[in-house]
Amino acid sequence: MDVWLNDDRREVPPGTTVAVLMSEHGVPERGVAVAVDGAVVPRASWATVPLVEGTRVEVLTAVQGG
Repeated sequence: MDVWLNDDRREVPPGTTVAVLMSEHGVPERGVAVAVDGAVVPRASWATVPLVEGTRVEVLTAVQGG
C-alpha cells in the first residue's frame, strides 16, 4: 500500500505502524514530532498507530536558534 512521508510516496506492507515507518526510514526517536493526516501522534503511540492506504505522515525536526 502507498503512504506519503513528507510528500514522498512510500510503499509499505499492510499493518505498518508509525514506529515501523520511522525506523525503516532512519527517523531519530528524539527531536522530532510526527503528524498523521494533520494530527500530532505522541511518541508513546507510534507503535500502536497503523497506517492505511493514502495516509500522510509529516516528520518535523526541532530546530534551535533565533
